[in-house]
Amino acid sequence: MLAGSVADILLDRSTELDEQALKRLASQDSTLATSSATVVGVRLESGEIIRARKVVITTGTFLGGEIHIGLKAFPSGRKGEAASIGLSKSLKDAGFRLGRMKTGTPPRLDGLTIDYSRMPKQLGDMPVSPFSFIHDSVPHANDQVACYQTHTTPASIHIRETIRGPRYCPSLESKVKRFSEKESHLIWLEPEGLPEHTSTVYPNGISNTMPEDIQQKFLRMIPGLENVVMTQPGYGVEYDHVDPRELKRTLETKRVTGLYMAGQINGTTGYEEAAAQGLLAGANAGLAAVHSKAECESQEAPQLTLDRSDGYLGVLIDDLITRGVNEPYRVFTARSEYRLSSRANNADLRLTRRAAALGLVRDSARLARLDTVEADMAHAQAMLEQVVHLPHIWEAQMGGSRRVVRDGVRKSALDMIRKGFLIEDLWAGARDPENVPLEHIPKARKLTGGPEISAIVPAWADVPLDIRQRVVTEAMYHGHLRQLSTEANTFKREESMRLPADIDYSKVRVLSHEEVDKLSIVRPDTFGAAKRIDGITPGGILALLKYVRQNRAAQSA
Repeated sequence: MLAGSVADILLDRSTELDEQALKRLASQDSTLATSSATVVGVRLESGEIIRARKVVITTGTFLGGEIHIGLKAFPSGRKGEAASIGLSKSLKDAGFRLGRMKTGTPPRLDGLTIDYSRMPKQLGDMPVSPFSFIHDSVPHANDQVACYQTHTTPASIHIRETIRGPRYCPSLESKVKRFSEKESHLIWLEPEGLPEHTSTVYPNGISNTMPEDIQQKFLRMIPGLENVVMTQPGYGVEYDHVDPRELKRTLETKRVTGLYMAGQINGTTGYEEAAAQGLLAGANAGLAAVHSKAECESQEAPQLTLDRSDGYLGVLIDDLITRGVNEPYRVFTARSEYRLSSRANNADLRLTRRAAALGLVRDSARLARLDTVEADMAHAQAMLEQVVHLPHIWEAQMGGSRRVVRDGVRKSALDMIRKGFLIEDLWAGARDPENVPLEHIPKARKLTGGPEISAIVPAWADVPLDIRQRVVTEAMYHGHLRQLSTEANTFKREESMRLPADIDYSKVRVLSHEEVDKLSIVRPDTFGAAKRIDGITPGGILALLKYVRQNRAAQSA
């Protein structure tokens, strides 16, 4: 591990393209069918050269970064840290299409100068869910620090909004312009750590570029912040990003072999989006590094690729590489057609074995734990399937509910969960008043009024809470999940129909000029991806399919 500031990437351009050709390509809305260069390393600010076959760029807001505070502007990627200017120029010279975006951060506050007595308290989740499936508990779970809610008041605000910023976490200036009818906007006061470590508070919801003195005055107009001390002003950051349609599904660039990109350089915003891309780009760079160049070029080397039905990371990458961005991109459940099957509580079941097959997960204990989870779920489901009654018996169990259909068909406890007659109190593990504050526990746990599962199947109470949650969730969405599975299979068939990378779309008859332009920019790798490009018509897809089939038949003749 070597720490250092990277000044530039090193490229081997031993191709037929000269410098002038590369510059022309940079000004055109097209993507090369084959790479124009190969990455060979990086150069540090110190002048030191590090040779590397694979390089992952995660520049964040540092690529051509410029900070704005009021009318002041200066090169920087983050307060107190230098921007990367040379790298931005090298990417443009290599032919990459660059765009400009903006993000921001709110001022930081001294929590010891805040009056919390006038603000509603916002408590964390209880019970707490670990980020990882290999953990059962979270440190300090019963010692969480509360957040607080306050709001802005009508104020005179300096407006500077020339570069497109995030739609879903907008600056205060954007809120004032877009929602001029509102007299106030919510602010969430979030401690940046435990009280014994820091008193700094992050006021979520008021990122801005106002002058420092105006920020201080503005803050003291907010309820509870009348005497607040600002420890760092908020600021906006403008930065360069690469058109993500320049990327493959592995997050390797199409123009430069061995160069991968992740995070805000791809037009996204948000910590989770950046971390997910970094994971995938790093995994693929590592997998490619341990295989020969010939294996990588022939696609025989293993790769980690995810499609839309695999999870939210697959949705993110597919949206980026097929549609591009015109504003900072964030992931939402609404973006996924498969959100009912892409749940947080089944990520291990969906993805861990795929990672293990690629050598990315090698911990035998982790795989053994996954085996145990699958076995426990199968056992719990079998337990529910074994309790079978006729409708009139279930009606009695339901307290005489007339909603039970007397169709003479025996139904299992699992069937009754699927129909909503039996419920699971998923907060059962949070009832201990010694460990959980009462305000953490929702007042309304039951929506159906039916009995809990353990009242009908006593052994159910012995099943671990996590397993019960998983099985009940699968049962509740059973009909939808079955339909999604059919749709996912159709989707995967379309994704398996590969498109050659070197197609000259201008030779495909019937395609409009718009379709030729968009397909030439994106260069989709499958017919499924081509269908998802905005502006590509069903007729265009059929023409493309016919063209590819004719070419393959001619080549095999």
